[in-house]
Amino acid sequence: VQALQNGAVDYVVKPFTVDVLLEKLRKFALPHLPADSQGPVAQSPAMLAMLEMAKKVASTDATVLLMGESGVGKEVLARYIHQQSRRQAGPFIAVNCAAIPETLLEATLFGHEKGAFTGAAQSSAGKFEQAQGGTLLLDEVTEMPVQLQAKLLRVLQERELERVGGKQTISLDIRLIATSNRDLRQAVAEGVLREDLYYRLQVFPIQIPPLRERQADILPLSEHLLRRHCQQMGLSVKGLSMAAKQQLYFY
Repeated sequence: VQALQNGAVDYVVKPFTVDVLLEKLRKFALPHLPADSQGPVAQSPAMLAMLEMAKKVASTDATVLLMGESGVGKEVLARYIHQQSRRQAGPFIAVNCAAIPETLLEATLFGHEKGAFTGAAQSSAGKFEQAQGGTLLLDEVTEMPVQLQAKLLRVLQERELERVGGKQTISLDIRLIATSNRDLRQAVAEGVLREDLYYRLQVFPIQIPPLRERQADILPLSEHLLRRHCQQMGLSVKGLSMAAKQQLYFY
């Protein structure tokens, strides 16, 4: 209390996870960075309209589905939605479903109790629990095994879960954002994605257009990345030359 009265902006309670600490640091460090480093860089009408949609849904707890090609900035937009929401003080936990082995994904997401499987020497909270009070991003959700999708569906319906090997029901208070670079209807038709999960995820879908369809964002994005990398490497910030701008725009 004395620290807060003397100017501290926030605190964390032990024991805390690294994810919680990093989210606190991001929250209070970002306002001191240049304004253009926050959130998606956008000047094209398509992106500005999409950001307006994102800002509106951020004020609710609706599940958001972000779709678009790899590299369009789905996680950037997910973080923007989190920062614009009432959960901004809570953690933002991102899980890449394609990067975690199938045998570990269930325990990673839902947690496990001690002795639930070989090597489970102690109980551990999963990503859903770590996201309590905040936002959980399931990146490339269509890469999740079909048998695990049934458990995810129940969690989304009931807003509660049981850890692997556990019997206690844990209530959840989270906002879920999912992403995919695939055509979800086709994924359903191919049996890759459960149809009932598809409808549960697609509460508020947002399609992010690729950069080639929003050329007005090319130069602002290039300038932004140049400034960011110059700052990270301790170099004086330089702008793009006219020749470089023309090369980027007419590439």
